[in-house]
Amino acid sequence: MSEHRPVIESVSTLKEAGKDAPKLEGVPTGINGLDDMFFTTRIIEGKPKKVSLNGIPKYSVINITGVSDTGKSLFVEQFAVKRASEGDVVIFITVETTAPFLSMGLKERAKSMGVNEDIVENNIIIVDAASYHTLRENIPSLLDTLAYAIKKYKAEFVIVDSITGLYEHKEMLARTVVRQLFNFMKKWYQTALFVSQKRSGHEELSAEAAGGYAVSHIVDCTMVMSKQTILSRYDERLYGLPIGEMIRFFRIDGCRLCGHDTSTHIMEITENGLIKIGPSLKDIFRKKGG
Repeated sequence: MSEHRPVIESVSTLKEAGKDAPKLEGVPTGINGLDDMFFTTRIIEGKPKKVSLNGIPKYSVINITGVSDTGKSLFVEQFAVKRASEGDVVIFITVETTAPFLSMGLKERAKSMGVNEDIVENNIIIVDAASYHTLRENIPSLLDTLAYAIKKYKAEFVIVDSITGLYEHKEMLARTVVRQLFNFMKKWYQTALFVSQKRSGHEELSAEAAGGYAVSHIVDCTMVMSKQTILSRYDERLYGLPIGEMIRFFRIDGCRLCGHDTSTHIMEITENGLIKIGPSLKDIFRKKGG
C-alpha cells in the first residue's frame, strides 16, 4: 500500500512565491479600441488609481470564443501581424486551415493594417496541425513541436486556432487538453490566444465553448464575440442599422491577472477584414435616452 506524504515544496509564503512572478505589463494588440479595456491599479498620492495597461496582460492565456463568423480568426491574425510588425516572434498553430491558406490570410491582414508583409513574414512561425494529424491527435507530440519552435525562434507569443479542433471528437478529454496547453504556456512564459468554437445552440454572449466550460474555467481571460440580425424597428433606431443587417458584440468575460472593462461593446469588422471595438451598449442607451 502506497504511503501519502505532504508535498512540502508546494507550500510558500506570498513573498516567496512573488519572487518568481513576472511584472504586470500590457501587450498592444493592434485591435482598435481594445487595449485600454485592461487596467491595473496604482497608488498615487496615497490613493488607488485605475491606470490603463495599454494592451492585454503579458504572459496571459486568453480564450477567444464565439459562434462561427464572429471574427475570432480575424482577431488573432490581426494580433499576430501587430506583434510581428513590432519585431516579436509569434507561433501560429493552425488546426483548421492549412499553412499555405493561412499565409494568404495573414498577408491580407498585413496589407489592411498598412504593414509590409516583408516585415512580418519571418516573425510568424506556422505550425501546421491541419495537415499533420499527429499534431492534432497527440498532444505530447504537439507540445514537443511547440517547444522546439519556441527554442529555435525565441518566440514569446502563441496562437492556437482553434483549440476545439484538438478535441472535436473527444470532448470528454477537453479539460485535459486545455489544461496541458495552459500549463505549457505558463512554463514557457508565453502570451497565448486560444480560439474556441461555440456551438450555435449556446447562448450568444456566454463564455461556453464546445467541450462545455473546459476553456473558460482554466484560462486567465475570456473574450466573447457574438452577432445578431437587426429584426425590429427598435433595434434599427438603437443601432442605426437597417433591418436585415448584422451587428456584432464583444465582451471581456473575466480576467484573473488585472482589471478590465465589464461592458458589452459593439464590434465592427471592416470591409478590409479588421476588427474594431466600438462604444459600449450602456453608452449607446444613454445617448439614445433609453
